[in-house]
Amino acid sequence: QVHLVESGGGLVQAGGSLRLSCAASGAIFFINAMGWYRQAPGKQRDLVADITSDGSTNYADSVKGRFTISRDNAKNTMYLQMNSLMPEDTAVYYCNVKLLTGGDAWGQGTLVTVSS
Repeated sequence: QVHLVESGGGLVQAGGSLRLSCAASGAIFFINAMGWYRQAPGKQRDLVADITSDGSTNYADSVKGRFTISRDNAKNTMYLQMNSLMPEDTAVYYCNVKLLTGGDAWGQGTLVTVSS
């Protein structure tokens, strides 16, 4: 079982930056790809960005050029650097990992609020 803990959310003005972190513990040797999802009030949970074990990245069109995903395998931690934040980025951000066994795991979420 993999346990994920997100941190770094908060309130920021439009145009500002935040960095989210996701620390993994437990059966980390089963982790394959990692990713960030977000869910705004009344909307579905959508992929923001993901990163494979070899470092290949993928971004939602809405965040390309503004967000950067990275992972430090030595620290079992994934990051999401968010720049040029906009009010429409307001959401609960969730860390997700895809496991080699075929399942996945989710963090509890961290709230990001961008004021205009």
